[in-house]
Formats: sequence, structure tokens, C-alpha cells
Amino acid sequence: MAKLYIVPTPIGNLEDITFRAIRVLKEVDIILAEDTRTTGNLLKHFEINTRMQSHHKFNEHKTVESIAERILGGENIALVSDAGTPAISDPGFLVVRECVRKGVEVECLPGATAFVPALVLSGLPNDKFCFEGFLPPKKGRQTRLKKISEEDKTVIIYESPYRIVKTLSQLIEVCGPEREVSVSREISKLYEQTVRGALQEICNWFQQHEPKGEFVIILAGSSGTENK
Repeated sequence: MAKLYIVPTPIGNLEDITFRAIRVLKEVDIILAEDTRTTGNLLKHFEINTRMQSHHKFNEHKTVESIAERILGGENIALVSDAGTPAISDPGFLVVRECVRKGVEVECLPGATAFVPALVLSGLPNDKFCFEGFLPPKKGRQTRLKKISEEDKTVIIYESPYRIVKTLSQLIEVCGPEREVSVSREISKLYEQTVRGALQEICNWFQQHEPKGEFVIILAGSSGTENK
């Protein structure tokens, strides 16, 4: 029976792809790619000649039903994002949901994702955590930040270099300047870096050092005693 394969791709170092992922990408009938140019470079590196089709957040709503029908018709399809595991702050959720709804078998391969290394590297408690992904840019942002400040589990937030200082500043406002935080950037890439300390300290650091790359913020949970 044909199925949908969710295939994680490297977030930096190309060696982070698995042998199984390479085999699946070679064997499927088609690869759904967030950006065919980015995925094309990956496929070329590993000598994978499978045909690609564009599948991104702007066309995902229109294509999910046809994808499920094609798998039911016998096509094996792999879904990849530009980097990491599809559906984790990337396109993929809608097509997985539609396949599950229609009884299509879905197989998700284990593999690269940014938040797990950042969480482990943080030194903060990781037995229980809350994944927030990217925060709303405007509507609902303050409400979300307030709830994050009250969360007693370690919180994971994705952020871009253009908003990292603003987000840290806003976290200081709702959590207080002394809340512990760890910020990792460029996980698995040449300039990977993690800085740890109090929110105010880390915010000051990024005000003095130009932020570059993609960021993962690991925020300590609330003790309920911060001065907010």
C-alpha cells in the first residue's frame, strides 16, 4: 500500500540526514518540497533524481486533498521542508491531517529539528517543556507573552534575527530581567552558538552583537516569585 513519508532534512550540516531518509527520497514517486530550489540542491548532493513538486504554505490548502487521492491511487509521496522536520513550524500539518482523515498511511522518519539540540544545550530542565514555535507578530502577541510568563515548564520559542532583541525585551517586561534563558543560533551550522544567562544579560549581549541566523529561545519556567 502506498503511503505519505514525512522526511526530515538537515538544518545545517548535510551529514545530519539519515541513510533511511536518502533511501526513501530515492524510492518514492514524487517529493513535495517547500522550495524546490533548496531541496534541489540537497537532492543533487546525494544524487537523488526523484521528481519534485512545490508544496508550501501558500498552496497547501489547495493541494492537500489531491495529494491524499494520489496516494490512495498508488503513488508513494515524500514530504520535506527546507530544513528540519516538516509540520514543525513549517508546512505539512494540513496534508498529514487530510491523509489521516482519508485513511492514508503516514510514516514519519526521525531526524533533524532545531529545538531538541537547543533544549538539551540550554542546561534548563527538559523533563517537561512547552513548544511555542514562532510567536504571533502582532495580533495576540501580548496575550501569548503573558501566558508564557506564567508557564512553569521550560518554554521553547523560535525567532528570526530581525526580532530577537524585540522578543527578549518583551520577555523581560512580562517575566522580569532575572528569568534564566538560553539562546541558540545556527544549530548544526558552522557558526553555531549558544549564550546563557538572565534575560536582561542576554538581551544586552544581542544589542551589542549583531544577531545573525535563526534562533531558538529556551526560557526557564516561572517559579511564581518573579518581580514582574
